[in-house]
Amino acid sequence: MSSLLATPTRSTEITTTVKPLSVLSIHNRYLERGGEDGVFEQEARLLQEYGCKVVAASHEMTNPSGVLAKIRIARDAAWSDTWYEKVRGLIEDNHPDVVHVHNFFPIVSPSVYYACHDAGVAVVQTLHNFRLLCPGATFYRDGHVCEECPQHGLHRAVLHGCYRDSHLGTAALVRMLRNHRRRDTWASGVDRYIALSEFARNKFIAGGLPAEKISVKPNFVLPDPGFAASKGYYALFVGRLADYKGLETLIQAWRGLKFAVPLVIAGDGPLRPELEAALQDKRLQAVSYCGRLSRPDTLAAMQGARVLISPSECYENFPVTIAEAYACGTPVIASRLGSMVELIAEGRTGLQFEAGSPEDLARKVEWAWSHPGEMGAMSRAARAEFESRYTAEQNYRMLIEIYQQAIAARA
Repeated sequence: MSSLLATPTRSTEITTTVKPLSVLSIHNRYLERGGEDGVFEQEARLLQEYGCKVVAASHEMTNPSGVLAKIRIARDAAWSDTWYEKVRGLIEDNHPDVVHVHNFFPIVSPSVYYACHDAGVAVVQTLHNFRLLCPGATFYRDGHVCEECPQHGLHRAVLHGCYRDSHLGTAALVRMLRNHRRRDTWASGVDRYIALSEFARNKFIAGGLPAEKISVKPNFVLPDPGFAASKGYYALFVGRLADYKGLETLIQAWRGLKFAVPLVIAGDGPLRPELEAALQDKRLQAVSYCGRLSRPDTLAAMQGARVLISPSECYENFPVTIAEAYACGTPVIASRLGSMVELIAEGRTGLQFEAGSPEDLARKVEWAWSHPGEMGAMSRAARAEFESRYTAEQNYRMLIEIYQQAIAARA
């Protein structure tokens, strides 16, 4: 558990008359660092820069070994006495106005909602993924979008072993979801939900969450990396090297290009060995792999890229890389799927292609490299989109408004 109580240096871009609040922020970190971990940290920084008091409590995940450890995790997924008591103690010590939960699975558990309820403190939950509706969290299985659980029941996930390819692990997760559905936890235990896109909000409403409790607040970028007017000569992919991120589609598209286009791939994940093997292909000489980059290096790479490629084949909630690309003035070529349909303005801030189609992706990349003037206009439009929707100041105001709604609801 970490505490973020230092007094930060106030950002020069941040000015507001909204009354600062005291916030307890809770997050179960992932074994492999991802976008949710970054958003948890960035929101804590955002709140602090506006003068809010933030206490951040996080669980650091480790890979369990042994049957007893796995049984303990399965038990805690449904209800953690440890985290119930921990949150009660943090509330008593810090008197927060609101508790903001990011990821509670698997160790933190929904018990923290009840700790907040018993202490009379408002709860906000960010819906970073689709775990409440899909045990796999992505609506993706066996190379395609899958919505069997919302349509036919959670037992389908157990049948397929959707959580980490484990039937037992999935069964424990499904048990947690069913128990808390029966207890009405999702409707009564949370005062306000944050969905990251209209697409995600509509999915959760269809899945049974109360529509009046779900607000849309996108991800944001802090600090602002600045607009880079002079763009480079390479395309960029940043993300987890996994099948649902469309890595195979990306590689096949580059094999089919009519002329060489430099591509930089940054990230890590289970498909790294396959990627490194594929790059031995002479047709992929223009592709380079640089591993996982730090956030400053990632932003620098975005500033130098002509375009960011986002070929995901699952329902992305809101890839923070898109907001970061816009902040750098970098257009995005993304699959026409999920929230990315609303995030990419076709022909203005980027281009869309048919998800899973390397041929369509190749056509869009070739067009981008053959129309530098149009891409320059998209670059300026991407930066304008960032300034109108994804700045720290706008996000802070939206976040505080959601907090105030939650506090009023709990009162």
